[in-house]
Amino acid sequence: MLQIDHVHFYVEDAKKWRDWFVKYLGFQALTSRIFPSFVRQVSFPDTHTEVIQNGNVTFLLSSPLLSSSPVAEFLSQHPPGVADIAFAVEDIASVLTRSQNHGVRIVQSMEENEFGQYAKIAAWGSLTHTLISRNTHQPVEVLVSDASGGHSQRPDLQLTVIDHLVLNLAVRDLAPAIGWYEKIFHLQPQQTFKIATDYSALCSQVMVSVDGHVQLALNAPASPNSQIQEFLDINQGAGIQHIALRTNNLIQLIAEARKTGTNAAGLSFLPIPETYYLSLPSEIQSLLSPTELTAIAQQEILVDWRADGPTEAVLLQIFSQPIFAQPTFFLEFIERRCQASGFGEGNFRALFMAVEAEQIKRQNTTEMVIG
Repeated sequence: MLQIDHVHFYVEDAKKWRDWFVKYLGFQALTSRIFPSFVRQVSFPDTHTEVIQNGNVTFLLSSPLLSSSPVAEFLSQHPPGVADIAFAVEDIASVLTRSQNHGVRIVQSMEENEFGQYAKIAAWGSLTHTLISRNTHQPVEVLVSDASGGHSQRPDLQLTVIDHLVLNLAVRDLAPAIGWYEKIFHLQPQQTFKIATDYSALCSQVMVSVDGHVQLALNAPASPNSQIQEFLDINQGAGIQHIALRTNNLIQLIAEARKTGTNAAGLSFLPIPETYYLSLPSEIQSLLSPTELTAIAQQEILVDWRADGPTEAVLLQIFSQPIFAQPTFFLEFIERRCQASGFGEGNFRALFMAVEAEQIKRQNTTEMVIG
């Protein structure tokens, strides 16, 4: 069993980003009384931490109170973003043993309290992985009422789980990282993508846990001016490029998110050209009603079709603009119909081209010479 327990962001102002996720994405602010005793790093007196949740998606947001905070050290090297991905595992000792056998640095040895067991290992770049084995009798978090309205759940912005995460790496680290996640967490290689345009290129390996609950895509640049290389340059190393949040009604969620986030501080999305919807295959058009197809085009949602079994499955995806000041981390929102699994290459290419278009606007890309 391997699941994502929570994702920990290091930001400059945890309260500001708590309110942002509450306002624009319907998260609820929770008490943090479990986490400080469970994840020692967030209990430092020089660090302030907020906990937010929407469905089974839990984020920790930490900001420094003093220069001695580990968050301050992180932000001196990287833009705000994901510092830790916490995995719920059945046997922490086994993961630690495998880690030690493969030379992985143990950031925090296994400890135990009334909530269960926990430890932490170093991953790629400054990313770490907290390992958690929670007791089943752990008390439920209590909602906090605050000025941002975090105590009221927004049914029109309802998320279910973290669908997948994407880690950007230097090209020399791609093969070692594939082997690393195989050995440490028993993730298995699934889909492989190699996407190229006249401007840039990338390669990607999707890794999936045995039970399918964890999907991690490993991206590497395949050209010097790749958008992945731009990320690595700005982030000053490997890091999480985006997190995909699953919902059961993507069209409604995006329509509401667009309505709520119309100002500069809100949530904006990557634009998709109208020609994309004119070129959708007839198979997709037969699976979606004309009303849905119109709404999908209006909200600029990517749509793909896969034959994943006895039924024809539909995959809907949309990607935000970078949410922090630097063009590094963004969010994806995804809906899987008829048990759609994996990722459609059409959507992957469309995302690549949309991100590339934004990169070109930043004048950080020069045309590749093909010869």
